[in-house]
Amino acid sequence: MPLVKIDVIKGRTKDELKLLLNIAHTVILQAFQVPEGDRYQIVTQHEPEEMIIEDTGLGFERSNNVVVFTIISTQRTDKMKKEFYQLLTAALQENCHIEPKDVMVTFVTNGAGEWSFGFGQAQFLTGEL
Repeated sequence: MPLVKIDVIKGRTKDELKLLLNIAHTVILQAFQVPEGDRYQIVTQHEPEEMIIEDTGLGFERSNNVVVFTIISTQRTDKMKKEFYQLLTAALQENCHIEPKDVMVTFVTNGAGEWSFGFGQAQFLTGEL
């Protein structure tokens, strides 16, 4: 855990998507020190007109290579988040040729009671996790 949702514009190959997922997981392991088996990822592909991701007035243009990461997680420190941002953009640029300007990340924070991993149980609250 965390749950990672990745939104991209259609057109990437299966291998490119797999690499994107593997990089995201490696960076999460490094930045958040979660167990290897805590891997929850969803990729959604969109038509170009279905994603409008502007620069918030920072003065740059994104390409159709844009990737939006939504990280749904318990609270992480600002230091962890900053490390995650830096590691992720560096790895994506090096391995996927995705420019840092085309990487957007947002965190959605929740608590232990907002997670059920199955069986109708809140495993963090029951003590199973």
